[in-house]
Amino acid sequence: MAKIQRVLISVTDKTGVTAFAAALSVMGAEIVSTGGTAKALRDAGVPVRDVSEVTGFPEMLDGRVKTMHPKITGGILARRDVPAHVEALAAHAIPTIDMVVVNLYPFEKVAARPDATLEELIENIDIGGPTMIRSAAKNYRDVAVVVSPADYGRLLEELAANSGSLPEETHWDLARKAFESTAAYDRAISAKLASLGDAAPLPATLDIRAPRLASLRYGENPHQQAALYGTAGDGIAGARQLQGKELSYNNLVDLDAAWQLILEFDRPAAAIIKHTNPCGCAENASLAEAYRLAFAADPVSAFGGVLAFNRPLDGETAAEVAKTFVEAIAAPAYTPEALAALSSKKNLRLLEVTSGEPGPVVKTVIGGYLVQTPDIHRLDRAACAVRTQRQPTGAEWDALDFAWKVTKHVKSNAIVYARAGQALGVGAGQMSRVDSVRIGAAKAVLPLAGSVVGSDAFFPFPDGVEEAAKHGITAVIQPGGSVRDEEVIAAADRLNLAMVFTGVRHFRH
Repeated sequence: MAKIQRVLISVTDKTGVTAFAAALSVMGAEIVSTGGTAKALRDAGVPVRDVSEVTGFPEMLDGRVKTMHPKITGGILARRDVPAHVEALAAHAIPTIDMVVVNLYPFEKVAARPDATLEELIENIDIGGPTMIRSAAKNYRDVAVVVSPADYGRLLEELAANSGSLPEETHWDLARKAFESTAAYDRAISAKLASLGDAAPLPATLDIRAPRLASLRYGENPHQQAALYGTAGDGIAGARQLQGKELSYNNLVDLDAAWQLILEFDRPAAAIIKHTNPCGCAENASLAEAYRLAFAADPVSAFGGVLAFNRPLDGETAAEVAKTFVEAIAAPAYTPEALAALSSKKNLRLLEVTSGEPGPVVKTVIGGYLVQTPDIHRLDRAACAVRTQRQPTGAEWDALDFAWKVTKHVKSNAIVYARAGQALGVGAGQMSRVDSVRIGAAKAVLPLAGSVVGSDAFFPFPDGVEEAAKHGITAVIQPGGSVRDEEVIAAADRLNLAMVFTGVRHFRH
């Protein structure tokens, strides 16, 4: 392990860099730096040699050209175990560089701004930085490459323990991280530039890259391995866990299903999810009452469920939740009273979630990926068509609107019995729609008389509507589009039902 004698430092993110450089200097390393980084180090009292002094050329072109010079790249790329390389360095008076500390222009930060101009984006594309990083990573056996301030502390500890050198396994670990950094940077640039002026809702090339946020104990089943990956700080992937056991794969899937459902509502609302399907959902002026209504629809299935709330969880609601066993809760915040009410349930997972915007839906198939835009459709009553002789009443419209929101989040074939503000029975995932109608009614513990039914796709035969009518429903909302629509409408008229066609299907597979 060779001692690190010369370090090139050029960073945009200057977090901790002065302390790191000062410690390297105390260990005997010469610090070579550029522009603003060199000034920051000098201001902190760290001895610094300018890159321009090494190269014999000034920094030029508004800083576009600084480190791209044989006296820098040669000192990084030369292999110390190849005599011809060493001789070339000596012949051209090129000093070796043993450590490169570089992070890149903040392209992603600028790209995230809605008002960022193309000129700003172009000027924040780093050229010299990736060149230095890739050069050092390629020659990782001789050069340590540092791209993250988070590594400064542990590297100083290793240097102190190894008389100013680093083990080869550390060099290798740093090199892999460096290539990940430049790959992510290039992907961010290509994705942003590709999106400019492109009206297509989905990219021409699917580029999936996300850091591992957590390794999970196992996947859906104990024999499957699993991990959580993500980039955003929003939604379930970016949630902050306040309490409880480690999250499982299934917890995360159910929490995401619950969170997506709860985002449908503007009034205080509660959702109870079991195996990604709602078994209870309600909205009300009070969050506690919304939860009571959601729970009352199917108390048996609610046992061991996953909950979501679209308001900070308060003490009254938490006290109601504490009466039964729950796996996990997602909410935007928790009051001190809520945390106190749930603190005795040590295994209960509490997640604080920032809402987030739904992104493209990605699923794998053997040999490829399926990608679609998210289903963000909301009911527009003016765009709906009432196809029956009887119009829905105002109360029925409110119930139909609610049922339609919940139906969108039930696995196909999906049927939801509801009244205004409360789901009553859910039939999910059946191979025939009439079976979903029967199961939804069978699951209901509250009276269905006077309720409405939502269906995620058209009724292929009148039997589904006829079966629902046996349980006392008064109105139906569905997309329409069946070759037998007229037969279904005729059945609804015969049964004195109001039927609304939305023209929009909500399959969820």
